[in-house]
Amino acid sequence: MLSAVRFPGTPRRISRPSPLHLPLLLLLVAVGCEPTEGPPPPDEEEARVTAEESIRPEVAGLHGAVVAGHPLAAQAGYQVLRNGGNATDAAVTMAGILAVVRPHMNSVGGDAFALFHSPGSPTVEALNGSGRAAAGATPEFYREQELESVPFSGALSVTVPGAVSAWAAALERHGTISLAEALEPAIELARDGFVVTHTLERDFASVDRLNEAGQDLYGPGGEQLRAGDILRNPALAETLETIAEEGPGAIYGGSVGEALARFLEEEGSPLRIEDFAEHTADWGESLSIPFQGLQVHTHPPSSQGMALLQILGLTEARGLDHEGPLAVDHLHNMIEATRIALADRDEHLADPEVAEVPVDRLLSAEYLAERAGEIGSSAMGELGADEVAEGDGDTVYLMAVDADGNAVSWIQSIFSSFGSQLVEPETGIVLQNRGAGFVLDEGHPNQIAPGKRPFHTLLPAMVTDGDDEFWAALGTPGGHGQPQTVAQALIQITTFGMSPQEAAEAPRFRVDDGYGVLLEQRIPVHVRDALADRGHEVEVIDGWVATFGNLQVILRTDEGVLRTGADMRREAAAAAY
Repeated sequence: MLSAVRFPGTPRRISRPSPLHLPLLLLLVAVGCEPTEGPPPPDEEEARVTAEESIRPEVAGLHGAVVAGHPLAAQAGYQVLRNGGNATDAAVTMAGILAVVRPHMNSVGGDAFALFHSPGSPTVEALNGSGRAAAGATPEFYREQELESVPFSGALSVTVPGAVSAWAAALERHGTISLAEALEPAIELARDGFVVTHTLERDFASVDRLNEAGQDLYGPGGEQLRAGDILRNPALAETLETIAEEGPGAIYGGSVGEALARFLEEEGSPLRIEDFAEHTADWGESLSIPFQGLQVHTHPPSSQGMALLQILGLTEARGLDHEGPLAVDHLHNMIEATRIALADRDEHLADPEVAEVPVDRLLSAEYLAERAGEIGSSAMGELGADEVAEGDGDTVYLMAVDADGNAVSWIQSIFSSFGSQLVEPETGIVLQNRGAGFVLDEGHPNQIAPGKRPFHTLLPAMVTDGDDEFWAALGTPGGHGQPQTVAQALIQITTFGMSPQEAAEAPRFRVDDGYGVLLEQRIPVHVRDALADRGHEVEVIDGWVATFGNLQVILRTDEGVLRTGADMRREAAAAAY
């Protein structure tokens, strides 16, 4: 096992909790999950978040751990592990729950990507559960509608939803429970309801953009749901019951798919039931590079995971011997590396089954060294291709590690808030707008085409050590902020010795358009001013806001301790034993 990375305060022994301890553990998990403003910023001269400043208590264990984008999902995943299920069982159970309790961010009508690692395996498997464009989705079809780009909402932005296919494929290959068993908690929550949180109340401010069925469900009577209200979706409960009884075929050619296809055709979409019936989730191997003595894995294209690997490779090529994670030189180099990686992503990323994506060249040591050498002392600004459409970061992430050492890193989404803004009334499903990730530009590798997968912002991440054993899983929502947040956190942990929870709470940057860069207020003033002096157009964001993601981490130390990090910027929660 790799022993080069050590953490202060690593617990040597954590006893197995008795059932009497469980309520206290879950209470600790939920502490502070919904701040809107957060604490006042630390002294301006402080250059990092320390353990003493962490707002949440660290959750850790010796046997199993889960982290998910909502406390109810984390509780259910924890219970699956304690009942003898494995990491995949827990992951799919949590994914089903998140499709109910975070309906504006993911749904049965969305997509999923995942990474899987088994003890002793030299590889990390990648599962692509993203959907494809309709057989009739040609550039000519959109031009006939007098459109210059794929719409960002409405029926023309919808692709085949792939999340359910990923749930079923994961359980079939790695699970020990049935899809019906995994969906039981989600069905119960959809049918009986769950309590609206302050975070969900805030996120539901955009329900007036939804179609009539969506407004009736998420803003009944024209009134916005408030914290403390109960949200029920009986139509979605029936849909999940049908999927539990009939399997994924219910949506891919069966009654659920027929209802969706019929609705979409009436709304003007080229999608038909045949497009649903032809969908498959696909297995492959992860995309990875060495970094700091470890191997960092992510999902290959059509995921933007290659951008994460480029940011890490470019930053390492520039040198990581800096005074701290908020040192001016370090942040400047990471910001510039991010701009290069995103420009390469926008120019090249597409469905590799249809277009050539030169990942080997883009991730080669020679290319990374050459591009890193272009980074100077002043900001270069935006580079390369036109901006590719990105959602507003409305995604959920989850992960699980079990007592046998199996690990899953899982992410799913409907792209932007409430996706296409369409809720199919018969099924209660919010439909994604992933088609907006395509372009219509002739000759662009990401030009829309029949049966093609779009550019995808979703990226799960996993890290293995020098012996090819699981070391960490990381992930976050956040659109094009995903590779930025994960890269910052991984460097904070490996290079600057932060614990996962410290990294989840550490102040961050996010590259914006042009020379723009968003900085959290907790980054010291003198650092912000120095970045501005280098040509970065700095915008300071107050409070703990979802603009900077919702980072989640599970890390296994060389003593076998599973340490977790759960971001308070949204509703992430961790549980371990």
